[in-house]
Amino acid sequence: MSIATTVGDALAFEEVDFKILRHAVVSNPRELAKKAGISLDRLAKAVLLKDSFGYLLAVMPATRDPDLDVLRAETHRKLTVAGEEDLDELFCDCVIGSVPPIGPWYRVPTIVDSKLKEQPDVYFEAGDDDSLVHVTETSFERLLDGAEYLEFSRRASLA
Repeated sequence: MSIATTVGDALAFEEVDFKILRHAVVSNPRELAKKAGISLDRLAKAVLLKDSFGYLLAVMPATRDPDLDVLRAETHRKLTVAGEEDLDELFCDCVIGSVPPIGPWYRVPTIVDSKLKEQPDVYFEAGDDDSLVHVTETSFERLLDGAEYLEFSRRASLA
């Protein structure tokens, strides 16, 4: 499969330099990073959240999980993790389980953990089940134009 149409459009429109890394289909971020030979800190993951006001895409390094208490306090919203049916609706050009972290391109308000700014480059899911996009941190910020940055994540248990 090729990368999601929206991801391809975003990369072309923003005119960012990027590379596509192909990888075997895997079941978790740790396995993905190992197969791709990259640091988990440089792999951006996206978690879709929702409440009665709508959706919010939380983007952070794969080594971290969203701290919902911090996000609720910062956004003044009663956010919970969205279900698979919500992902299908919003990310309709993606395979199930592959959510590109470029929420603004999917018209989803996006909040990015500031820890990603510490990385010189970022890798993220391309919307299919066997590709990663590799961009510089500066290019990643361009793809996320309009997103809010703050610290909201906690170290994930990667057991």
